[in-house]
Amino acid sequence: MNHELVDTCFNFTHASFRDDEPMVLERAVAAGVNTMMVTGSSREDSSKAIELAERYPAHLFATAGVHPHLANTWERDTRAKLRELATHPKIKAIGETGLDYNRNYSSPSEQRHAFEQQVILACELKLPLFLHLRDAFDDFIKILSRYRKDVTRAVVHCFTGDESQLGACLAADLHVGITGWICDERRGFHLRELLNRIPPNRLMIETDAPYLVPRDLKPQPKARRNEPAFLPHILATLAAALKRPEDEVAAITTTTARCFYNLNNG
Repeated sequence: MNHELVDTCFNFTHASFRDDEPMVLERAVAAGVNTMMVTGSSREDSSKAIELAERYPAHLFATAGVHPHLANTWERDTRAKLRELATHPKIKAIGETGLDYNRNYSSPSEQRHAFEQQVILACELKLPLFLHLRDAFDDFIKILSRYRKDVTRAVVHCFTGDESQLGACLAADLHVGITGWICDERRGFHLRELLNRIPPNRLMIETDAPYLVPRDLKPQPKARRNEPAFLPHILATLAAALKRPEDEVAAITTTTARCFYNLNNG
């Protein structure tokens, strides 16, 4: 039996989806994934996310933001451009924004500037924040804490941190997004021990498609392209780790996602 699920991170603007858009969505819906958040990673990408959400309005919503990898594209008018995009009814959050010092495609100072500007924008617009974090925890928490009282809601997507980092995120009243990383025995199994610390009303699940295809998914998809139809596999792993029925975890994460992104009102 399929459960109604929300994929809270779907990079549907990625070029790998252009040849079979309708089929990808058909497989998702057939698997019970009726709602997907299309992630915006730049000004241009956020515009494409809106176009896709308009093309498939029954199932897609979107975010608008500049990913830390692309922080070096931030210009004087970028915040104004994002504010304009965010007036579209399909935009439900600001992001993907945050910090990523793992590879520093943009310098740390460029990342911090773009991140802070987007946090300010989310506060102004009373929109949730969709956050990216990798190898930059101290700076991330420092910037976010300056504005946390004015941020409506915020989620750390694809959380991969340790127990202390989870504790700090929960202390900051952040939601937590879990991906197929939890299915990777080489680097993700520690998350299974942490799941019970996350309050049910702050837990969401996501594929981060086309990235992070669950390592234990059989058979592996062609070209290892992840897609929303695989979200039930992540759900099953979560439910097993939590020692709770899948339908219960599905209902909790779906309700949480719909409330977080204010999807109950269209």
